[in-house]
Amino acid sequence: MSDSTVKTMADHSGSDAGDAEIDEQVEIAAPKPASKTTGKRDAFAKLMSLKPKQAKTIHRFPYTKSGKPRDALGEYITRPESFPPSVVIYHNDDFVAIHDKYPKSSLHLLLLPRDPTRSFQHPFDAFEDQEFLAKVRAEVSKLHALAANELRRRHGKVSEQERARQEAMDRIDPDSVETGEETLPPGRDWAKEIMCGVHAHPSMNHLHIHVISVDRHSPAMKHRKHYNSFATPFFVGINDFPLAPDDPRRHPGREGYLKRDLVCWRCGKNFKNHFQELKKHLAAEYEEWRRL
Repeated sequence: MSDSTVKTMADHSGSDAGDAEIDEQVEIAAPKPASKTTGKRDAFAKLMSLKPKQAKTIHRFPYTKSGKPRDALGEYITRPESFPPSVVIYHNDDFVAIHDKYPKSSLHLLLLPRDPTRSFQHPFDAFEDQEFLAKVRAEVSKLHALAANELRRRHGKVSEQERARQEAMDRIDPDSVETGEETLPPGRDWAKEIMCGVHAHPSMNHLHIHVISVDRHSPAMKHRKHYNSFATPFFVGINDFPLAPDDPRRHPGREGYLKRDLVCWRCGKNFKNHFQELKKHLAAEYEEWRRL
């Protein structure tokens, strides 16, 4: 991969919930210094595990010249190297990958294309260009794989489907796996636990693609519009593009996606408009989901 050095994943800015309120971009936490533990598996764990609660220093978010929160993603696109490794996951000439500062699931990443001719286009328009769409899909695939590995790192030890794989990892020399001398059981397909797509009505000005785990379990999931922006056709999968001219998702307001009843993504229970009841239910579903 021609990316610049991959940086640590933690917490970003730029929450997106369509017509929902925009969360103010305030500050970004930097991580603790990396541990001295060596080994490929430990190094990867360190790459993925730094979290805001480990912060010792605060990195103030630099607004764009306009000072508008809707433009907040612009700084990551133009100056990704100026952010600490707890903010920017990696960047290359064409893309920047970051953690959402206000994640709407336990894992929520954003991919930002750096092409200035695309930055302020609506995704429905930008993805009409087949060449650009193919380029975005290829990069989303890379970030998707990274996110799947992170879910495995976080939940592998408690997942029933991962048990044989975890037992094998505890039994064999990890270096032999790297050289191909040992083959690990496949374990759980974490890639299926991640959604990749955009909102039909983005709340941030710069084009961005969400790579988000399916659980919708997060303190930043605060109200109905937040939830429905990821639990209804308001969220459009990257593989659904380009959209047909008559696709109803081109008219999210008319379709009323954000005003729909709150329906659990996992069991299908309808909570009507009772968000706090759904929120408690999502916490319980999260614990069951990660243990599958």
